[in-house]
Amino acid sequence: MPFTTSTAVPLYWTSYGPARAPRLLVVHGGPGASHDYLLPQMLELADRYQLVFYDQRGGGQSRSTDPSPVTWRTHVEDLARLIPELGLDPPSIIGYSWGGLLALLYAIEAYRGSAPQPARMVIIDPAPISRTLRDRFEAEFARRQSSEAMATLREQLAASGLRERDAEAYRQRAFELSVAGYFGRLERARALTPFRVIARVQKSVWASLGDYDLREGLETVQCPTLVIHGRLDPIPLESSEQAAAALPRARLVVLDESGHVPYVEEPDALFAAIRRFLDETASLASPSSPPPEAT
Repeated sequence: MPFTTSTAVPLYWTSYGPARAPRLLVVHGGPGASHDYLLPQMLELADRYQLVFYDQRGGGQSRSTDPSPVTWRTHVEDLARLIPELGLDPPSIIGYSWGGLLALLYAIEAYRGSAPQPARMVIIDPAPISRTLRDRFEAEFARRQSSEAMATLREQLAASGLRERDAEAYRQRAFELSVAGYFGRLERARALTPFRVIARVQKSVWASLGDYDLREGLETVQCPTLVIHGRLDPIPLESSEQAAAALPRARLVVLDESGHVPYVEEPDALFAAIRRFLDETASLASPSSPPPEAT
């Protein structure tokens, strides 16, 4: 099993796609989750690209007994070491949700001279770029999850006897209801691979950001960036609009039928937009070379 050796904590990584194809570093959401829940849908891009995934520190197969708090700076520093170790410099980054915000945080630090600068970035439904917008997201998500319709669905599940008849089916349905607020339509949650978030890591990372606002820092990030946002996302569209406006070379694509998970909800439109951007910026891709111990 491949793990990084240059980071303070070994980080699990894996890759999919042709060994000599242009390489894309995929940064998953969370914080405190793992890359698995982006699969299998994100492998749509593995026909022409080699996708490199890793589990961020504290989650998935990169969990650690180190009691030190995991912060946003921890994750940025890990990326700064992982990128050259895996031969990804300059990196083409695809960041999803929290991973999108992490990619933006990383890019800001990179343009301050502390890490390899991204060649290009695709940011999919990024976590809110300010504390104010995060508060709005949390309120909207809580509103959706506490609606009368959701309460009825939870009551129906509890009374169904499914837990006793089919424990696995019960866990799947309970997971779908737990993430329903992220989706434009609940039934689409069935296609999302279940995942676990390590609460300690999630809390630590968000606390480390404090009363944050990335707009000023984003003005220094010069690489071409595609920002994609689902119109039905509980994260305010305004967040991605502000990010795209602050980034000097950004374009915003809004997917009208998607919530927070467009790779499940509107995959054709999502991947078409990503492929167009990658084609347009192909000259910026790092030289093709297989990673160490390629899987």
